[in-house]
Amino acid sequence: MEKINVNYNEKPCYDVIISSDYSDFPKDIIPATSKICIITDDNVANAVLTDFKKALRREVSVFSFKPGEESKNLDTVKDIYTFLIKNDFSRSDHLIALGGGVVGDITGFAAATYKRGIAFIQVPTSLLAMVDSSVGGKTGVDVNSYKNMVGAFYMPKLVYANVSNLDSLPDREFFNGFAETMKAGLIRDEVFYLWLIDNMYEICEKDKDTLIEMIKRSVDIKRVVVEKDPTEKNERMLLNFGHTIGHAIEKAKGFELKHGECVALGSVAAAYISWKKDLLTKEEYYEIRDMFVPFNLPISTEKLDIDELIEIIKNDKKVIDGSLRFILLKKIGKAVIDKSVTEDEIREALMELNFEEEW
Repeated sequence: MEKINVNYNEKPCYDVIISSDYSDFPKDIIPATSKICIITDDNVANAVLTDFKKALRREVSVFSFKPGEESKNLDTVKDIYTFLIKNDFSRSDHLIALGGGVVGDITGFAAATYKRGIAFIQVPTSLLAMVDSSVGGKTGVDVNSYKNMVGAFYMPKLVYANVSNLDSLPDREFFNGFAETMKAGLIRDEVFYLWLIDNMYEICEKDKDTLIEMIKRSVDIKRVVVEKDPTEKNERMLLNFGHTIGHAIEKAKGFELKHGECVALGSVAAAYISWKKDLLTKEEYYEIRDMFVPFNLPISTEKLDIDELIEIIKNDKKVIDGSLRFILLKKIGKAVIDKSVTEDEIREALMELNFEEEW
């Protein structure tokens, strides 16, 4: 087991526990008098809900919804509110998000807003959620396919990652989460980036000790950033490396590509712009690009409508006062916020991603 404490406003706030099973789950964290509602999706419910309920040894209510990004909306949140009201949940009760990033984001937003705040616990079951979305208190839902346009900063009471749950993930879903792990190394820690490459085989084989170490180091990188800037006024924006273009591709493709796959594409594009702005060398750019390949992540995609993507990017929530905050790499392990990226530079990077078959 590994444990990381995350501070909020310079005070201890919650622990992130990474374990190989549920034996280390701190059952006393929820008072005996508190009701519990587990919020999950249908796939996770079928795969791991029974084991988690056994570990809790408590009577619980369960709310399950259709899996996928298409459920990450205010209609699902409204259904959760209705369920909680009908079951007499009060502010002293608890929600548990059991699932991937969509489940965590929806549950966190519902917790932040139900009766102006109810405690919640993150139990991430996907690699993406374990290394990224469950940590830091960002919650939210999509509006008309625009990613995370409505949300709140709301801290969990606990994050508990059981890496055994990763055994049941399809390979595509597992590697979907790896993009955020690679991002962590690229923006803050070259040593960790090189460790990921050195441990490539063990990661792909889902060796539990390696995964626990990988998740711990990813979470610790995010912890350092969010503690300095909990509500994303400045430095926390660095965590958006690869996301500006990645989110645009995700929306334009109708979510047929997974979030991590789009983050990989966005990271390649951001590294390309970094090279063209003389922040990275050509060799560094190609190394970064090619390192996504062994982890089954794309570095190009077909049929990108570049004009459509440009319009989506212009509506990104990271546009402030008409200026887009773009995250670039000064070197591997050192990200910077750049306000000077032009539409032409973005367009050129998108063309680099656009796979055109040669006849």
